[in-house]
Amino acid sequence: MKPTNETTSAGAESIPKTKKDKHLSSDGKWRSFPKVPNLLQYVTAGTYYARCKVNGKPIRVSLDTDVFSVAKVRLPDKLKELRKPKAHVGTFADGRIKYEAETRNGYTSRKNRLVKLAPLSIAYRLRCLECLRRSLIECLFHPDTAWKDLSESARTEALNKLDAMSVNQFTKENCDVWQARYSNNYAPSVFNNTVNTFRRVLELAGLPHDENPAYKIGRMDILEKPIRLPSPEQFDHIIELVATSGAAQAKDCANLIRFLAFTGARVSEAKKGVWGDVDWKENTLELHSVKVRGAFNQDITRKIPLNPSLKQLLEQLQGKHNPKPADRICHVSECQRSLDRACKLAGCKRITHHDLRHYFVTKCLQAGVDVFTLAKWVGHRDNGKLLLKVYAHLQAEHSQSMAAKVTFGSNGETKLAA
Repeated sequence: MKPTNETTSAGAESIPKTKKDKHLSSDGKWRSFPKVPNLLQYVTAGTYYARCKVNGKPIRVSLDTDVFSVAKVRLPDKLKELRKPKAHVGTFADGRIKYEAETRNGYTSRKNRLVKLAPLSIAYRLRCLECLRRSLIECLFHPDTAWKDLSESARTEALNKLDAMSVNQFTKENCDVWQARYSNNYAPSVFNNTVNTFRRVLELAGLPHDENPAYKIGRMDILEKPIRLPSPEQFDHIIELVATSGAAQAKDCANLIRFLAFTGARVSEAKKGVWGDVDWKENTLELHSVKVRGAFNQDITRKIPLNPSLKQLLEQLQGKHNPKPADRICHVSECQRSLDRACKLAGCKRITHHDLRHYFVTKCLQAGVDVFTLAKWVGHRDNGKLLLKVYAHLQAEHSQSMAAKVTFGSNGETKLAA
């Protein structure tokens, strides 16, 4: 009598084969599922696989599960991935040229969003690209020579060689060497932005995300620097020193310092301020934002109320100059050298234009302005998350001062029970 079960000799272990199971392969290793096309199960291990033809060649790829219901869910995505045609991969020059065009057009794609770039961001991105090219040349072609020590002919030859490289030639080892060398010479913020540039160039050249070695480069942690600002007495002294320095535009520099400290504006925003932005009836000042996020074609502005110090400054300037609506409020665009000299003479830590923005935020928080309102004044769109992070120490001080005002007894004293 013929046995009902047969065994195959393939593999380390014999695999039972039942004649009644029409869905097993001839060698008994693979089980198919008529109701779920393109799904196979490797009988010995129980693992499920996706099966399809790519360019006429049959392939099987594991779904990394031995659970039938999970395999059914993963199958469509895996088939879509397998059948997706591979993108054409170009050279480094292809990605670089597209990156430059994208940047100069003032837009970039970020997480499937079209993001408009501010003028300063455009210049910064192009500088990051230039630093990337030079540092890659040092790592790939001249590891023992710095860019500044290369001759003009050697630089031109290396740049052409880099542009001719297929982006497929970049390996994780290349990126590791570049990361180790570049991270030692630049600040963490510059390094992280250059990594973003590296990733985008390879991406624009046609390299998929999973094959892009630049995504294997780790980002550096950016440590928050402690904010050290002048006291109110030192601030008044600094303005007096700048105004009486004897320079040709000494008073204009002092007024710019006041304007930045009283508005919290960035110095690039102060450059755009004109008298037509002052609304005396509404008691507001309109500031033109320089940090733009989103696909906006119009000028992004924000309005801040005129606090007493700012209103007094604007009234004095208006009475002195009798300006027209198109005239600039601040007659100078920067005053860093005057600030440096005044801080040195006043015996306090050097402050920058941006530190005056910190000074504005600090004074507002100390005055009890809520974080949500203050975020609107300084042009943050995160409803105060960044302010809470950067100025947490001030919030702690404010919390302690508020707690000191809370009492529970009639006279505020606490006595232990006898």
